[in-house]
Amino acid sequence: MPLSERLRSLLDSHHAEYTVTLHPLAYTAREVATAEHLPAAEVAKTVVIFGDGEYHLLVVPANKVVDFTELRSVLGLSQARLATETELARLFPDSELGAMPPIGPLYGLPVYLDSTVAAIPTLAFNAGTHREVIHMKTADFREIVQPMVVSLVREPAMRHGW
Repeated sequence: MPLSERLRSLLDSHHAEYTVTLHPLAYTAREVATAEHLPAAEVAKTVVIFGDGEYHLLVVPANKVVDFTELRSVLGLSQARLATETELARLFPDSELGAMPPIGPLYGLPVYLDSTVAAIPTLAFNAGTHREVIHMKTADFREIVQPMVVSLVREPAMRHGW
């Protein structure tokens, strides 16, 4: 599945400078970071949640996890859960499951950008496939997507080999 024409058109219509790279299959944001030879903090993962009857698109660094307590507080939600695979397939019909780009305007979704991602100069994210990645200036991303910048993440829990 090549870069969607809708995504390319949106970026081009805003005269965004971006590059598209191709790498071996990578299913997680951390795998994308490894395949792209980038620090995980510079790879944005797209997380979709369902809260209080609406879907929300979160953009967080690959090396962090969403803090649902913080999320509910910041977004003023009484409840929030991850979107299911069935919901993701319906919301992002032009993307491979789990490889959706964090471009909410294409899908009618509000976007919340974690403040740690907002602070980096460039970011990389899935372009709708598990092989294509878009690299662009964070400032251009913010201009196109108009996300709300909030604190959404925490460090992942340590994994023990017990």
